[in-house]
Amino acid sequence: MTDPFTQHRPLLFSVAYDLLGSAADAEDVVQETWLRWSARAGPEIAEPRAYLTRIASRLALNRLRSVRARRESYPGPWLPEPLLTAPDVGAEVAEHAERGREISIALLVVLETLSPAERAVFVLRDVFAMPYDEIGSILGRSEPAVRQLAHRARESMSARPASTASSE
Repeated sequence: MTDPFTQHRPLLFSVAYDLLGSAADAEDVVQETWLRWSARAGPEIAEPRAYLTRIASRLALNRLRSVRARRESYPGPWLPEPLLTAPDVGAEVAEHAERGREISIALLVVLETLSPAERAVFVLRDVFAMPYDEIGSILGRSEPAVRQLAHRARESMSARPASTASSE
């Protein structure tokens, strides 16, 4: 049987990367999640995926809030770190990878305009299809509050084209 952390590591990295926009920061969050997972004591965890996602999401949100506070004095536009997801094995694959990278960067630039809580709800709900009640337990908010955050995030995302998100 595979260790639950190892089994869910790609999901944890994806959640952290989608929230932070940095592969290095996402790896740091995954590492910290592993440290907390390995240090836990007590009974067996009934839902390891939910438990690990909760830890990674909270760590990423804390890091995001910290990064936003530090970025306030940065005069230039913030751009997410591109993440290579496929090896370059041919012209068609390279073109597809480039298009995917451009879309990924555009999405991350637009996500940057959301508050940390809106960003977390959008990523966990719309990207990873987590239920509202589970997201609420991760963020420490009620289900109706999470639904409202999701609504505001979607409105903000649809009202702002990616090409204008970084020009503010």
